[in-house]
Amino acid sequence: MSALRWGHGASGLRRALWPAGRPGPLAEEGALSGVWGRRRSSSASPCEQDRRKDWGHAELLEVLEARVRQLQAESVSEVTVKRVGMARRLPASGGLQPPGKAQTGPEDAATAVSGRWAQKLDKEKFAMEKRKQRLEVKLQVRAPQLACEHRLRVVPRLLDAQLASCLQHWEHGAPRSHWEEQLAQLLQEAPRKLSHEAGQAPQAEGASVRRESQQQSLLAFFECCLLTGHLPLAHHVLVTFHSRSRQQRRLTLAMYNTVMLGWARKGSFKELVYVFFMVKDAGLAPDLLSYAAALQCMGRLDQDTNTIQRCLDQMARDGLKLQGLFTSMPLCQEEQAMVLRAVHKAQPAFSLPPRPRPPPQVNTSPLLREIYAKQSGPVSYPKLHLPLRKLQSLFQQQLDVEMATTVAVESVEKARVLTKEVLQARNTLKQLRAEWVQALSLGLQELKASEARAARAGRCTIFPYLCVLTEEELAELLLQTLQVLPPQGESLLSLAQQLGLRVFNRHTVHRKQLSSQVRALQQRYHSYLHLLASDTPVETPHLPRQYWEALGAPEAPHEQPWPLPVLVQLGKKLAELLVGAVRMPGSVAAPQGPRTLIPVLYHVYSFRSFRQIGILKPHPAFTELLATAAERTLTFEAAEVPMLCPPLPWTSPHAGAFLLSPTKLMRSLEGTVQHQRLLDGCPPAELHGALDALTQLGNCAWRVNGRVLDLVLELFAAKGCPRLGVPAPPSEAPRPPEGRLPPGASPAHKARVRRELARCLKVAREMHSLRSDALYRLSLAEHLRHRVFWLPHNMDFRGRTYPCPPHFNHLGSDLARALLEFAQGRPLGPRGLDWLKIHLVNLTGLKKHEPLQARLVFADEVMEDILDSADRPMTGRKWWMEVDEPWQALACCMEIARAVRAPDPAAYVSHFPVHQDGSCNGLQHYAALGRDSVGAASVNLLPSDLPQDVYSGVAAQEFVWEASHYLVRQVFNSLQEMFSGTRAIQHWLTESARLIAHTGSAVEWVTPLGIPIIQPYHQDSKVLISGGIQSLTFSQSGDTSQKPNTLKQKNGFPPNFIHSLDSSHMMLTALHCYRKGLTFVSVHDCFWTHAADVEVMNQVCREQFVRLHSQPILHDLSRFLVKRFCSGTRSPKHSKNVWIGKLQDTLKSVPKTGAFDLEQVKHSTYFFS
Repeated sequence: MSALRWGHGASGLRRALWPAGRPGPLAEEGALSGVWGRRRSSSASPCEQDRRKDWGHAELLEVLEARVRQLQAESVSEVTVKRVGMARRLPASGGLQPPGKAQTGPEDAATAVSGRWAQKLDKEKFAMEKRKQRLEVKLQVRAPQLACEHRLRVVPRLLDAQLASCLQHWEHGAPRSHWEEQLAQLLQEAPRKLSHEAGQAPQAEGASVRRESQQQSLLAFFECCLLTGHLPLAHHVLVTFHSRSRQQRRLTLAMYNTVMLGWARKGSFKELVYVFFMVKDAGLAPDLLSYAAALQCMGRLDQDTNTIQRCLDQMARDGLKLQGLFTSMPLCQEEQAMVLRAVHKAQPAFSLPPRPRPPPQVNTSPLLREIYAKQSGPVSYPKLHLPLRKLQSLFQQQLDVEMATTVAVESVEKARVLTKEVLQARNTLKQLRAEWVQALSLGLQELKASEARAARAGRCTIFPYLCVLTEEELAELLLQTLQVLPPQGESLLSLAQQLGLRVFNRHTVHRKQLSSQVRALQQRYHSYLHLLASDTPVETPHLPRQYWEALGAPEAPHEQPWPLPVLVQLGKKLAELLVGAVRMPGSVAAPQGPRTLIPVLYHVYSFRSFRQIGILKPHPAFTELLATAAERTLTFEAAEVPMLCPPLPWTSPHAGAFLLSPTKLMRSLEGTVQHQRLLDGCPPAELHGALDALTQLGNCAWRVNGRVLDLVLELFAAKGCPRLGVPAPPSEAPRPPEGRLPPGASPAHKARVRRELARCLKVAREMHSLRSDALYRLSLAEHLRHRVFWLPHNMDFRGRTYPCPPHFNHLGSDLARALLEFAQGRPLGPRGLDWLKIHLVNLTGLKKHEPLQARLVFADEVMEDILDSADRPMTGRKWWMEVDEPWQALACCMEIARAVRAPDPAAYVSHFPVHQDGSCNGLQHYAALGRDSVGAASVNLLPSDLPQDVYSGVAAQEFVWEASHYLVRQVFNSLQEMFSGTRAIQHWLTESARLIAHTGSAVEWVTPLGIPIIQPYHQDSKVLISGGIQSLTFSQSGDTSQKPNTLKQKNGFPPNFIHSLDSSHMMLTALHCYRKGLTFVSVHDCFWTHAADVEVMNQVCREQFVRLHSQPILHDLSRFLVKRFCSGTRSPKHSKNVWIGKLQDTLKSVPKTGAFDLEQVKHSTYFFS
């Protein structure tokens, strides 16, 4: 039985939990299991009504009964059934048995067991007891043999007979000096067979993917063993795998090197030679890292000169340069010193090569020449408004937050009155958590022991990963996970991945704390702040990345992420431990004494999108306890919260953003490595444009708009206001039909009831999801109300940028944007107030087709409404509530009111961000690529007295047909006619991608700013994690070793390519605005700055669009794709060559362009407006 292990008999369970009479529709549907679920559960919400609890209980009963029926149908060898206790408060109206029956003791339950299935269970139980006794006898006989087998092996069993004989000779009675001689001979000996990588026959695609996944997991296991001090175990597993020919094929030179480096650090020469024997036996040739391990070990042991010299001579014969040991190997200073000590003994005249200064990094993009040229005109990079000492203090606060790994935030849910019931529930939770920590710590000890035994049996297990954190830290992490589990539960796969990733992130932070990295970071960051602080002038202006790189040595090697199968397997084991170890009384109100304990979590199966998935759900009794306690704390991971100091500048694909928390430069699905490989293989200078743009976006300081927040909290604490984007609480969810179905209800009536229940469930889930999002956002806003904070950025695989903190940023809804304003203000100047007014009218959506002057006039006409909205937002005429973006409009009304009432509006310091939006930005790029004059006029690339609306222009060409669906069809046909150049480019991109996919590759390209792009659409490869309460199967579909998904590749290329262009345009605008001293942020094709600087930003925006599209973008793309996919030798008989020939012909047929003059964009008022 794979899912749940229950009580002493299903019949007793059924009688204890079955409702009186026929089960009603609630029990049949399990209808409202997820009504009040949320991703991050907060016990700060009010206690739910009794009827809501009843629904939860009835839903649990239905789930349990369904599981019993499932078990009855299964053919299993052993089924153990445990009673699941229920909270005592069960409704009389719901037809459930009295609580006494739900709490029946073991003896009563055993008496209640009856029926054929129960008898079958008893028989199987008896048979299993007999079988268990026989197994115990056998185990006693085999115990000595098993103990011998599970001793850690040191001496390998070699598959090559000659090497095995040689090893046996040297193993028996050879003095230590002979081991040194043996190493020298091993190094001189050529590999006896082709390496596995080169000599194996081609494998099927699925097998190749599985093998690569297994190799990644194995290498991670060896590395983690070294990190946690389990080198002998790593050696034992390596020896075990090497001794079996099929398993040996999974081993790579990197795995042997990893173990060799471990022995070298310990000075264990004999064990290192054993690994060298295995390397030669596997047919692999030692590389520079292998020699580094050997020399390091010799240096520690002060080996004789002759052995060291022979090693150096062989390294030279292998074509490896001695200097490379000190310039290209990932060795720490102490390890390098040991290698140097050995080298000096053989070659006293050898001098350590000077640390190679990286060659001058020159970005080759013509678009960035002005940014990085030393003599390219004056620059005025902006500084922050905060002095040095304040910024240093903020850095220390952020460092403390990240070292703690979590942030406690007070919830904005309405506080409950501290009644006796509430205080008792909080005290109960406190006591239970203390018990759970002990139970989890004990469970972790048992799990470690079990995994260690499996590893000693020669298997790659999760044992070393369980050792990266202490048992107390892991227990605390598991309890935090339990706290935030939504009432409707979460899929076991998703939960497992999250748990594994959280363990890895905390391990990474702890590693940095234990090393010298934190102290080095502190010194370097304090110096870096001189560039940003308001009171510390710098002689020469620098971009933040340039300044940071000039301050010290290169970044420390980054922590290699654990493979996805490892994360899932680790998280699954921890989740299963949580299910098994955490229990609570069935009735927390019962007096002290013997208590019936029930699992806090239970595992069920549910259908999601026609797929059956396993879900972990909290017991309704636990959900009720949390709701009653109404604790006022939300816990966030440190990387989920905005930063309290400026982010680290991005300097590489691995370094930037948060101080300690690992962050990806390019966000992607966990487990995919293709994007990272492309970035790592890219010349560093080619990424400078993207790195500097992301750094600039992250350096914008923010603050909370307190007046808007107060109004939102007022609505949130009441019953919300969905019309204004403030979600209603769960208590406002629609109620399902009350009462029972009559015994003779017709099938049609039953169907109507089921549909109504499903509708209530769907609406309530949606309401709760929205409410939860708002809760996190508003709680964080309140937490940061009087602080300055920053939003570090990264990008997706197309180059589009996003803030890293997910819950509170400027990419959200109207409400989310209205809560934020620039922390640094700028005087409005002569035109700033006009731009505030224009921005307000844009937010209303009332004058989209009017010129800017008409919008200004309209703003003056409604000034009374604007001022009334600012002064009496909830009690006045409420003009702001009727517009398209009400909260941003209200915030703008308040800003205009303060400005017009200032003694000198031009001197008023405004913190308000003003937006300029692109007009159908994707079509703008298409029109510019194709130099399409008609299309350009329709999307405001041409100067015009009025803003053009492409859809209005299309409608004007058509008659107003009565049949609306026909009109829609005509509109899209007309769009194709108007954008003929666009259609040709789309077809060319689509066909190119289709042919590339047919050659077996995913589409790649490089953006005009040098970012390498690859589309992550591949055929799924299934990975199975078996055992435990449920076997998990998940897909890995994002790696280049897998066959591309042709449909997704061809359909995705046109929009993704255009998105890569709009991100290039945004980054260019960001860099040039920063050069001019402007504050600039963006939401894709919506650019933000201070009101005083809108005109400068508009000029930069237009200039950079023209510069971008003045490049031969399509021809550059064609040349890149031909070189990437059509070059190289071809076999005349290979069918792939047919596709390559067609691809080459297609790529060289670049669509012809029209006669549109790009320079006209510079004079178009409504290009961005």
